[in-house]
Amino acid sequence: MDVTDADFEDRVIRASKERPVVVDLWAAWCAPCRTLGPILEKVAEEKAGAFVLAKLDVDANPATAAAFGVRSIPTVIAFVDGQPVDGFVGAYPEPFVRDFVERLLPSPGDVAAREAAEAADPAEAERRFREILSSEPGNREARLGLGRLLLDRGDAAAAREVLVPLLPDAEAERLLARATVLGWAATGDGDPLAGPKRLAAEGRFREALDGFLGAVVHAPDLRDAARAAMLEVFRVLGEEDPLTAEYRRKLASALF
Repeated sequence: MDVTDADFEDRVIRASKERPVVVDLWAAWCAPCRTLGPILEKVAEEKAGAFVLAKLDVDANPATAAAFGVRSIPTVIAFVDGQPVDGFVGAYPEPFVRDFVERLLPSPGDVAAREAAEAADPAEAERRFREILSSEPGNREARLGLGRLLLDRGDAAAAREVLVPLLPDAEAERLLARATVLGWAATGDGDPLAGPKRLAAEGRFREALDGFLGAVVHAPDLRDAARAAMLEVFRVLGEEDPLTAEYRRKLASALF
Protein backbone atom coordinates (compact mmCIF):
# COMPACT_ATOMS: atom_id res chain seq x y z
CA MET A 1 0.00 0.00 0.00
CA ASP A 2 1.07 3.59 -0.58
CA VAL A 3 1.32 5.89 2.44
CA THR A 4 1.78 9.64 2.77
CA ASP A 5 2.85 12.22 5.32
CA ALA A 6 -0.84 12.74 6.13
CA ASP A 7 -1.73 9.12 6.91
CA PHE A 8 1.62 7.77 8.13
CA GLU A 9 0.60 7.93 11.80
CA ASP A 10 -2.55 5.87 11.24
CA ARG A 11 -1.45 3.45 8.53
CA VAL A 12 2.06 2.76 9.83
CA ILE A 13 2.56 3.72 13.48
CA ARG A 14 -0.85 2.64 14.78
CA ALA A 15 -1.15 -0.27 12.35
CA SER A 16 2.17 -1.69 13.56
CA LYS A 17 0.60 -2.37 16.95
CA GLU A 18 -1.40 -5.12 15.24
CA ARG A 19 1.30 -6.59 12.97
CA PRO A 20 4.73 -5.49 11.68
CA VAL A 21 4.82 -2.77 9.04
CA VAL A 22 7.79 -2.51 6.67
CA VAL A 23 8.13 0.91 5.05
CA ASP A 24 9.94 1.21 1.72
CA LEU A 25 11.05 4.83 1.24
CA TRP A 26 11.69 5.33 -2.46
CA ALA A 27 11.48 7.74 -5.42
CA ALA A 28 10.63 7.26 -9.08
CA TRP A 29 14.07 8.41 -10.28
CA CYS A 30 15.95 5.96 -8.00
CA ALA A 31 17.27 2.95 -9.94
CA PRO A 32 18.19 0.88 -6.82
CA CYS A 33 14.64 1.48 -5.57
CA ARG A 34 13.31 -0.19 -8.70
CA THR A 35 15.51 -3.20 -7.90
CA LEU A 36 14.53 -3.51 -4.25
CA GLY A 37 10.82 -2.77 -4.62
CA PRO A 38 9.86 -5.97 -6.46
CA ILE A 39 11.82 -8.08 -3.95
CA LEU A 40 9.92 -6.56 -1.03
CA GLU A 41 6.63 -7.03 -2.86
CA LYS A 42 7.43 -10.67 -3.62
CA VAL A 43 8.27 -11.44 0.02
CA ALA A 44 5.15 -9.59 1.22
CA GLU A 45 2.96 -11.60 -1.14
CA GLU A 46 4.50 -14.88 -0.02
CA LYS A 47 4.00 -14.01 3.66
CA ALA A 48 0.29 -13.48 2.93
CA GLY A 49 -0.45 -10.72 5.41
CA ALA A 50 2.02 -11.65 8.14
CA PHE A 51 3.37 -8.13 7.74
CA VAL A 52 2.29 -4.99 5.90
CA LEU A 53 4.44 -3.47 3.16
CA ALA A 54 3.99 0.30 2.95
CA LYS A 55 5.61 2.40 0.22
CA LEU A 56 6.37 6.08 0.73
CA ASP A 57 7.53 8.35 -2.11
CA VAL A 58 10.08 10.64 -0.44
CA ASP A 59 9.73 13.34 -3.10
CA ALA A 60 5.99 13.65 -2.52
CA ASN A 61 6.27 13.15 1.26
CA PRO A 62 9.43 14.89 2.49
CA ALA A 63 8.22 15.45 6.07
CA THR A 64 8.22 11.77 7.01
CA ALA A 65 11.56 11.17 5.32
CA ALA A 66 13.06 14.09 7.25
CA ALA A 67 11.53 12.93 10.53
CA PHE A 68 13.36 9.62 10.26
CA GLY A 69 16.62 11.14 9.07
CA VAL A 70 16.50 9.56 5.61
CA ARG A 71 19.48 10.77 3.56
CA SER A 72 19.74 8.01 0.98
CA ILE A 73 17.27 5.74 -0.76
CA PRO A 74 16.08 3.11 -0.87
CA THR A 75 15.69 3.11 2.89
CA VAL A 76 13.62 0.44 4.60
CA ILE A 77 12.33 0.90 8.16
CA ALA A 78 10.40 -1.76 10.09
CA PHE A 79 7.85 -0.78 12.74
CA VAL A 80 6.55 -3.02 15.52
CA ASP A 81 4.27 -1.91 18.37
CA GLY A 82 4.38 1.66 17.15
CA GLN A 83 8.18 1.92 17.16
CA PRO A 84 10.90 1.67 14.50
CA VAL A 85 12.81 -1.49 15.38
CA ASP A 86 15.07 -2.27 12.43
CA GLY A 87 16.01 -1.08 8.97
CA PHE A 88 18.56 -0.91 6.20
CA VAL A 89 19.71 1.35 3.38
CA GLY A 90 20.39 0.10 -0.14
CA ALA A 91 19.16 -2.50 -2.62
CA TYR A 92 20.08 -5.75 -0.90
CA PRO A 93 19.47 -9.15 -2.52
CA GLU A 94 16.46 -11.34 -1.82
CA PRO A 95 18.08 -13.62 0.83
CA PHE A 96 18.98 -10.57 2.93
CA VAL A 97 15.46 -9.17 2.61
CA ARG A 98 13.94 -12.51 3.61
CA ASP A 99 16.14 -12.71 6.71
CA PHE A 100 15.23 -9.12 7.59
CA VAL A 101 11.50 -9.90 7.39
CA GLU A 102 11.79 -13.19 9.29
CA ARG A 103 13.34 -11.38 12.26
CA LEU A 104 10.23 -9.22 12.48
CA LEU A 105 7.65 -11.98 12.45
CA PRO A 106 6.29 -13.69 15.56
CA SER A 107 8.15 -16.78 16.74
CA PRO A 108 6.24 -19.96 17.66
CA GLY A 109 6.59 -18.81 21.27
CA ASP A 110 5.03 -15.45 20.41
CA VAL A 111 2.08 -17.18 18.76
CA ALA A 112 1.66 -19.49 21.76
CA ALA A 113 1.80 -16.50 24.12
CA ARG A 114 -0.93 -14.69 22.21
CA GLU A 115 -3.08 -17.81 22.33
CA ALA A 116 -2.42 -18.08 26.07
CA ALA A 117 -3.56 -14.48 26.53
CA GLU A 118 -6.93 -15.45 25.05
CA ALA A 119 -7.47 -18.33 27.50
CA ALA A 120 -10.66 -17.84 29.51
CA ASP A 121 -9.16 -19.37 32.66
CA PRO A 122 -6.42 -17.20 34.25
CA ALA A 123 -4.80 -20.26 35.83
CA GLU A 124 -4.55 -21.94 32.43
CA ALA A 125 -3.15 -18.75 30.89
CA GLU A 126 -0.52 -18.55 33.62
CA ARG A 127 0.44 -22.19 33.10
CA ARG A 128 0.91 -21.60 29.38
CA PHE A 129 2.94 -18.41 29.87
CA ARG A 130 5.26 -20.15 32.33
CA GLU A 131 5.62 -23.12 30.00
CA ILE A 132 6.72 -20.82 27.17
CA LEU A 133 9.20 -19.04 29.44
CA SER A 134 10.69 -22.33 30.59
CA SER A 135 11.95 -22.88 27.03
CA GLU A 136 12.20 -19.22 25.90
CA PRO A 137 13.09 -17.15 29.00
CA GLY A 138 13.40 -13.98 26.94
CA ASN A 139 10.06 -14.26 25.14
CA ARG A 140 8.61 -10.76 25.28
CA GLU A 141 4.99 -11.69 24.62
CA ALA A 142 4.97 -14.33 27.36
CA ARG A 143 6.61 -12.02 29.91
CA LEU A 144 4.20 -9.20 29.14
CA GLY A 145 1.22 -11.54 29.26
CA LEU A 146 2.28 -13.08 32.56
CA GLY A 147 3.05 -9.65 33.97
CA ARG A 148 -0.44 -8.39 33.10
CA LEU A 149 -2.03 -11.48 34.61
CA LEU A 150 -0.08 -11.09 37.86
CA LEU A 151 -1.01 -7.41 38.07
CA ASP A 152 -4.68 -8.25 37.52
CA ARG A 153 -4.33 -10.65 40.45
CA GLY A 154 -2.74 -7.93 42.58
CA ASP A 155 0.68 -9.58 42.83
CA ALA A 156 2.82 -6.54 42.02
CA ALA A 157 6.06 -8.03 43.39
CA ALA A 158 5.83 -11.13 41.19
CA ALA A 159 4.92 -8.96 38.20
CA ARG A 160 8.04 -6.85 38.71
CA GLU A 161 10.22 -9.95 38.77
CA VAL A 162 8.77 -11.05 35.42
CA LEU A 163 8.86 -7.64 33.73
CA VAL A 164 12.16 -6.09 34.82
CA PRO A 165 14.26 -8.26 32.44
CA LEU A 166 12.42 -6.65 29.50
CA LEU A 167 13.54 -3.10 30.30
CA PRO A 168 13.82 -0.67 28.57
CA ASP A 169 10.80 -2.07 26.69
CA ALA A 170 8.09 0.63 26.63
CA GLU A 171 5.18 -1.70 27.45
CA ALA A 172 7.15 -3.29 30.28
CA GLU A 173 7.81 0.19 31.68
CA ARG A 174 4.09 0.96 31.55
CA LEU A 175 3.20 -2.26 33.35
CA LEU A 176 5.91 -1.68 35.97
CA ALA A 177 4.44 1.77 36.56
CA ARG A 178 1.09 0.08 37.08
CA ALA A 179 2.73 -2.21 39.65
CA THR A 180 4.09 0.82 41.48
CA VAL A 181 0.72 2.56 41.48
CA LEU A 182 -1.08 -0.56 42.70
CA GLY A 183 1.43 -0.69 45.55
CA TRP A 184 0.32 2.77 46.64
CA ALA A 185 -2.81 1.18 48.09
CA ALA A 186 -0.70 0.32 51.15
CA THR A 187 0.67 3.85 51.59
CA GLY A 188 0.76 4.75 55.27
CA ASP A 189 -0.84 7.83 56.79
CA GLY A 190 2.61 9.26 57.46
CA ASP A 191 3.13 9.88 53.75
CA PRO A 192 1.89 13.42 52.97
CA LEU A 193 0.83 12.19 49.51
CA ALA A 194 -1.06 9.19 50.88
CA GLY A 195 -4.47 10.53 49.79
CA PRO A 196 -3.81 10.93 46.07
CA LYS A 197 -1.65 7.79 46.01
CA ARG A 198 -4.51 5.68 47.35
CA LEU A 199 -6.89 7.27 44.85
CA ALA A 200 -4.51 6.35 42.02
CA ALA A 201 -4.27 2.77 43.32
CA GLU A 202 -8.08 2.59 43.11
CA GLY A 203 -7.99 3.81 39.51
CA ARG A 204 -9.44 7.23 40.36
CA PHE A 205 -6.79 8.93 38.29
CA ARG A 206 -8.31 12.38 37.78
CA GLU A 207 -8.82 12.84 41.51
CA ALA A 208 -5.32 11.54 42.18
CA LEU A 209 -3.75 13.86 39.62
CA ASP A 210 -5.62 16.82 41.09
CA GLY A 211 -4.20 15.92 44.49
CA PHE A 212 -0.64 15.60 43.22
CA LEU A 213 -0.97 18.83 41.24
CA GLY A 214 -2.18 20.64 44.33
CA ALA A 215 0.97 19.53 46.13
CA VAL A 216 3.14 20.74 43.24
CA VAL A 217 1.49 24.18 43.42
CA HIS A 218 1.04 24.66 47.16
CA ALA A 219 3.66 22.50 48.89
CA PRO A 220 7.19 23.30 47.65
CA ASP A 221 8.73 20.64 49.88
CA LEU A 222 6.56 17.99 48.19
CA ARG A 223 6.93 19.31 44.64
CA ASP A 224 9.50 16.79 43.42
CA ALA A 225 7.73 13.79 44.94
CA ALA A 226 4.34 14.91 43.63
CA ARG A 227 5.75 15.53 40.17
CA ALA A 228 7.35 12.06 40.15
CA ALA A 229 4.04 10.52 41.20
CA MET A 230 2.23 12.31 38.37
CA LEU A 231 4.76 10.99 35.87
CA GLU A 232 4.18 7.47 37.18
CA VAL A 233 0.43 7.86 36.62
CA PHE A 234 1.09 9.19 33.11
CA ARG A 235 3.05 6.00 32.36
CA VAL A 236 0.11 3.90 33.50
CA LEU A 237 -2.38 5.88 31.43
CA GLY A 238 -0.18 6.08 28.32
CA GLU A 239 0.58 9.10 26.19
CA GLU A 240 -2.60 8.73 24.13
CA ASP A 241 -4.92 9.07 27.13
CA PRO A 242 -6.62 12.51 27.27
CA LEU A 243 -5.89 12.76 31.00
CA THR A 244 -2.17 12.49 30.31
CA ALA A 245 -2.26 15.37 27.82
CA GLU A 246 -4.46 17.49 30.09
CA TYR A 247 -2.38 17.05 33.22
CA ARG A 248 0.97 17.31 31.44
CA ARG A 249 -0.11 20.81 30.40
CA LYS A 250 -1.25 21.64 33.92
CA LEU A 251 1.98 20.30 35.41
CA ALA A 252 4.09 22.31 32.96
CA SER A 253 2.14 25.47 33.83
CA ALA A 254 2.61 24.84 37.54
CA LEU A 255 6.35 24.27 37.19
CA PHE A 256 7.21 26.98 34.70
